[in-house]
Amino acid sequence: MENFLQATLGNTGLKVHRLGLSASYWPGKKTIHRAIDEGLNYFFCFGIDKQMLSVMRDVLKTDREKFVVATGAYNLLIGHPNLRRTLEKRLRQLKTDYIDVFLFLGVTKSKHFPEAAREELYRFKEEGKIRAVGMSTHDRKFAGKLAEEGALDVMMIRYNAAHRGAEQDIFPYLEKHNPGIISFTATRWRYLMHRPKGYPNDAAIPTAGMTYRFVLSNPHVHVCMAAPSKLRHFEENLAEIKKGPLSEEEMEFMKKFGDAVYQRKKWFM
Repeated sequence: MENFLQATLGNTGLKVHRLGLSASYWPGKKTIHRAIDEGLNYFFCFGIDKQMLSVMRDVLKTDREKFVVATGAYNLLIGHPNLRRTLEKRLRQLKTDYIDVFLFLGVTKSKHFPEAAREELYRFKEEGKIRAVGMSTHDRKFAGKLAEEGALDVMMIRYNAAHRGAEQDIFPYLEKHNPGIISFTATRWRYLMHRPKGYPNDAAIPTAGMTYRFVLSNPHVHVCMAAPSKLRHFEENLAEIKKGPLSEEEMEFMKKFGDAVYQRKKWFM
């Protein structure tokens, strides 16, 4: 890890700002351009996020090597999707010759990501159409197994103050092959920013920026994804993130609050 806000994405060699951006909640082109001005360079494109696609098409024309563009194909549960068709569509949408990180998305069980699908993704890498092969998953045990085997270049996993299981199931298995780790749901779908039922009314609750700082305080995480809905949210969160790692006291507070949220929302795993 170079410093708190800069890292190399595992074994890929790709240099990244540790705060990544997706346009899931349509933050507006102004927000995306502001992120670029602030040095963010890891951008996730769903393919239907027209704001992100439009900005990326424009900036990739002249500064392709400056950006790390991630996208992927969604697991269909009953069989993997047409990966090549999805890849070719993203290449056309972004008007680029290659994708930096191509993910098999939404893996909830190991059987959803068979070896045949991984082999197909690695063929794309051999063809020069993608730089790194990865998956997004909620199955921590499966992620830990693949990390230990060195089967993937990148893994996108859930990690936040309420869901810290990756500390036991994934992070201990990273050292040998050093895959890139992308985290999502830092705010736990905003539950970490709201007082859970039964939590003392006079007790402090975290800000969004603190939830990101919690994730980024873990050196195993190379990029923490953010999905602001407006420019003001992005600016507020980034200003807080720039404070650096959580102090020991702040870390204990986040864990305590995360435990309270987890206990009240166990059903939402």
